[in-house]
Amino acid sequence: MLTELLSQFINFLLSVINELGYLGIFLGMVVESTIIPLPSEIILIPAGVLIAKGEMNFMIVLLAGTLGSLIGAIINYFLALFLGRAAIDILVSKYGKILFVNKDKIKNSEVFFSKYGGITTFIGRLIPGTRHLISLPAGFLRMNFSKFCLFTILGAGLWSTILILVGYFFGSNSDLISNNMGIVNILLVLFSIIIIFMYIFLKKRSKNRPNFKF
Repeated sequence: MLTELLSQFINFLLSVINELGYLGIFLGMVVESTIIPLPSEIILIPAGVLIAKGEMNFMIVLLAGTLGSLIGAIINYFLALFLGRAAIDILVSKYGKILFVNKDKIKNSEVFFSKYGGITTFIGRLIPGTRHLISLPAGFLRMNFSKFCLFTILGAGLWSTILILVGYFFGSNSDLISNNMGIVNILLVLFSIIIIFMYIFLKKRSKNRPNFKF
């Protein structure tokens, strides 16, 4: 029953997004960046198709998608900051099943964040199953808000660009998109791993560099 209601709610959101144009894209991405399971693919790929048809502007769509993701991430950040881990766990225990979220997913995001620090908010936006949760540990651990916004914008901007371009170049072939989004996600995970190794290498190098005093 709850799953059916959620499905109806998502369909309603999509109809509103389609009616509102750029504002709808912004609002849809706000929702997508919270814990409500509204996939960004069903918002930005169709937008890419409309860009290819000349009915929308690429930069405005990208701006709307990125800012929407940022606002949604900020909502999660402050929920985690003010409610705390215990309250979030209680909410997840009650409503996690219909939102496809559980304590383990949040715990894994928190461990990932603790291990790699602020850059996680950039990388997390590119990893399936993590992108809408990574803001929670940032709030739990009181990450610097300016850095949080910067890394979120970079990650959300990159992800939005990829989806828009997928719609722009391949939107007329929905089967091609559905069959290859998994490959796109795998490539993004590999890209994230490379970024992590580079980050660790540069961090260790900076620690080992001697400090010269004049």
